[in-house]
This record gives sequence, structure tokens and C-alpha cells, in this order.
Amino acid sequence: MTQLDMPAQAPVLTQDGRPLKASLSRALRREKLRAFVLILPLLAFVLLTFAAPIVDMLLRSVDNSIVPQTLPRTVVALELWDPQTDELPEEPAYAALVEDLREAVAQKMHTRLGSRLNYEQSGFSSLMRKSGRAVETISGSDVKGQLIAADSAWADPQIWRTLKLYSGTTTKGYFLSALDARQTLDGVEMLPEGERIYLMLFGRTLMMSLTITLLCALIGYPVAFLLAQLPMRTSNMLMILVLLPFWTSLLVRTSAWKVLLQQQGVINDMLVWIGLISDGNRLVMMNNATGTIIAMTHILLPFMILPLYSVMKTISPSYMRAARSLGANDWTAFWRIYFPQSVPGIGAGAVLVFILAIGYYITPELVGGTSGIFISNRIAYHISSSLNWGLAAALGALLLIAVLVLFYVYDKVVGIDNVKLG
Repeated sequence: MTQLDMPAQAPVLTQDGRPLKASLSRALRREKLRAFVLILPLLAFVLLTFAAPIVDMLLRSVDNSIVPQTLPRTVVALELWDPQTDELPEEPAYAALVEDLREAVAQKMHTRLGSRLNYEQSGFSSLMRKSGRAVETISGSDVKGQLIAADSAWADPQIWRTLKLYSGTTTKGYFLSALDARQTLDGVEMLPEGERIYLMLFGRTLMMSLTITLLCALIGYPVAFLLAQLPMRTSNMLMILVLLPFWTSLLVRTSAWKVLLQQQGVINDMLVWIGLISDGNRLVMMNNATGTIIAMTHILLPFMILPLYSVMKTISPSYMRAARSLGANDWTAFWRIYFPQSVPGIGAGAVLVFILAIGYYITPELVGGTSGIFISNRIAYHISSSLNWGLAAALGALLLIAVLVLFYVYDKVVGIDNVKLG
């Protein structure tokens, strides 16, 4: 009998007469649905508190809707105007602007528009306020002459070029400003050397964060190694000293470092007392990068020690004893056997410290001065003081991109899979 002549095997049925395969698939779908319902509150929390702010930040970094919404007639009238020439727009563009400003004044939007355009060209804020008062008196013919008479800035072609350049609903101006560049009629150009600050701040933030991470690793590794080798009772008592800073406010710890690091502070007094430096040559460790690195290394050190300690506690002492029994000295046994097993702890601690360091702004603000602040301090300034939320969002987005790129490089060089907490 050939295989084609063999009768088909009957499907296996459950007690209720349904095919077993279909019943298993149904049970599996039910389990997946139950698991999804269980994690749904956590998923909603993550989306609401993490994903939504990031999406909002990305949208704000390119949003320019206030210009076409406030000046719709002007935007249409400027479509036929060539901004490359030094000639002013024709009468219809001025008439459209007056009509738009009248509606903007009624809705109290002209001041917001002025603030937005003032980020691109200084003087727009006062121009919009003054023009908002003047449009109520403009009527009849020769609107162009009346508006120029109210404020001579409307006779400057550069004002109209800025309106034309930023008349779209989206803009790349915030990102260009965050990269020390600007949009011109001829394309993108870098700002003059004396006006570039953000690229320097990005570089400083990355370099100082890496320096702090390296110092935390160099200081934290011996401490974690000692805690892991001591008896449990002793290591638990010493662990209290590691955790003690968490029981004190961050502002208090940072203020304490200001007392310690200033020129008339405790550290300089001790150095003068033991004769290492003279009273006239006290070290300057405040309001600079040195103060930021010292204070942040102390603050973030526990975040390096704890992952290292948790990994080192899982390394069996028998490995070192076996290496010594095979003829290795203490250094060879440590470097060839113990250290490779502790690398995942170093990776976990380095990632944790670096992420915390790159976004810090309280400590650099208090002890960093002008040469020790991070890019996060400028983001905080634009959010709370200058109210340039678009630029703050662009800076935050670039910082996020920089971190993701560094994570990608770290994954290629070290491997995220090698990061663990014990």
C-alpha cells in the first residue's frame, strides 16, 4: 500500500469534542490576553510618563504653527514676493499684514508671535507690540506708507525675509540654533566663532560625563572588591556608609562641597596648614569644571559601587584558589580570572552613572560656574527663564540622540548583553 492509499489520521479531540490543536491555540491566546491585561496599567504609565513627553518634545522642536495661524493672509501674499531682492513687498502684502495683526490683537496673539520671531531676529517682539497698537489707526489707502510711518522697521527688507523664511508650519530653525547655525536665503551657515556655545556645551557635557564615569569606576571598583571579600556582617556595616549619602538631600551635599572646595574652604585650609601650598596660592576648585567633577563623582559614586558589589558577590572564591593552585600569582589570578567576571558590573555601573551624569543640572549650576555647567543647564534656562521651549526641546532631542548613539557604540564594542546587576 502506498502512502497515498493510507487513510488520513483522524485529528485528536478533547473531551468536549473540539480538535486538540484548536483548543491549545485558544488557551494560548487566552493566556496572552490575560498577561496583556496584567501589564496594561504599567504600559499605560510608561506611555504617559515617558513616551508622551518625548513625543511632545520632538514635536515642539519643529513646531512653527503660530506664524501661519496668526498671519495667514500675509503668508499667502508673500508667496509671490522674491526675498532675494532688496525691494519691499507690494501694497497687498502690507494690507494683509494689517488685517492679520488686527485679528491677532483681538486674540492677544501678536505678542506671542513677536516672541517666536524674536528668536530668529532680535527686535521682532517690540515691533509686534508697537505695530499691534498702530494697526487700529490705519485705514484707507496707502496702508504701506501708514505702517512704515508707524514703525520704520517695516521698511527693512530683512524683516520681511524673516517672515517669509519662517512662514511654514514646521521649522528646522530650533535645531539649527542648537547646532550653532542659522537658516539664510542662501542656505545654512554657522554662526560666528564668538556666538557658538551649544556645540561647545555638548562636547563639554559628554567629556565631563565620561570623566566622572571613569573616576567613579576607578574609585568604586576597589571599594566594591573590598566589600565583596569581607565577611557578610562587616560588609553590611560598611555598606551603610555607601548608602549614607542617599539619606541626605542633594542640595545639602552640593552645598557642603561648596564649603569644602572654596578658596577659604576646609580643603584649602588643610593644604595650607600642612604646608603643601602657600596662603597666597590657594587652589581654585569652585565655579569651574574641577568643582563639578569632584562633587558629581562623590554624588554618583554609590551608583557605581552597588552594581559592582552585586556582581562581585556572585563570583565564587574557589576560582581564585584554583588559579593559585595551578601556579598563578595573585595579580595573574585577579586579572585573568576575577576581573573578566566583574566586567558586567562595570558595564552596568558605567551606564547608570553616565546616564545620570549627562542629565545633571543642579550640581553644575551650584558649583560649576561658567566653565563647569552642562547642556542641561541651558535647557533648564530656556524652559524657565527665556521661555524658548522650542530651542529647549531641540537641545533635549539632540542630547537624546547623542545618548542613543553612544549606547549603539557601547553595544557594538562591549555588548549590552554583558551588562547585568548580579
